Amino acid sequence: QGLWIKCEGCRKTLWKADLDANLQVCPNCGKHFKLAARDRIESLLEPGYELVDLELRSTDPLEFTDLKPYKGRLAAAQKSTGLNDAIVNAIGKIGEQDVVLSVMEYGFIGGSMGPVMGETIARAVDRSLQRKVPLIIVSSSGGARMMEGIASLMQMAKVSAALAKMDEAKIPFISLMTDPTTGGVTASFAMLGELNIAEPGALIGFAGPRVIEQTIRQKLPEGFQRAEFLLEKGFLDAVVHRRELKAYLIRALEFKIGRAHV
Repeated sequence: QGLWIKCEGCRKTLWKADLDANLQVCPNCGKHFKLAARDRIESLLEPGYELVDLELRSTDPLEFTDLKPYKGRLAAAQKSTGLNDAIVNAIGKIGEQDVVLSVMEYGFIGGSMGPVMGETIARAVDRSLQRKVPLIIVSSSGGARMMEGIASLMQMAKVSAALAKMDEAKIPFISLMTDPTTGGVTASFAMLGELNIAEPGALIGFAGPRVIEQTIRQKLPEGFQRAEFLLEKGFLDAVVHRRELKAYLIRALEFKIGRAHV
């Protein structure tokens, strides 16, 4: 049990150790599985990086209950992921370039954005501004966390306003969208990068395809809202395979930093 997994892309059964060794990418069809936040940081940053801003915890201001109490969902997510919320900040190097990296954890209530995520990303922006180093945000989210109501939606404006300071200071911000990046995250900061890139096959959009089809009562084009479709339509700058991602970011940062000094 737990040694094998079936690929959603090619339907082949994979030895989990092979999948782990291949950065959670199917060796047969290239399907990109979800990658935990800590593993993502490990794959991108050089050894010696530091995890920061981990102390923030979500509360339950509305005492919210749907199928189960929100407090119970928080406790279960914290236990299963070992994190206090759905995001991790790290400072370190990609290649020779100092960066601030902010990575979402989809395993924590679908990577949903609440006040803790908003504050954590705002702190990442502050660190980038103070250190004058690029910021990279890796999104993997179902959108705003409705269990915390309007306070969650306010994070869209909070983070977007913080990123405007990055633009004013001419410090690069790269947005990497992974599967899925939807809802209020897409509708705000995930699409505000100086460079917007995505992993192959990533679902990126506001409302999901099924909801859109039911609303407009039309069949959507093949691959609608997938990374390759958005690249073709001009919403993305690149679609980058996970194994090539670090090298791509190193080249992109060298170009961006070089341009800033011209």
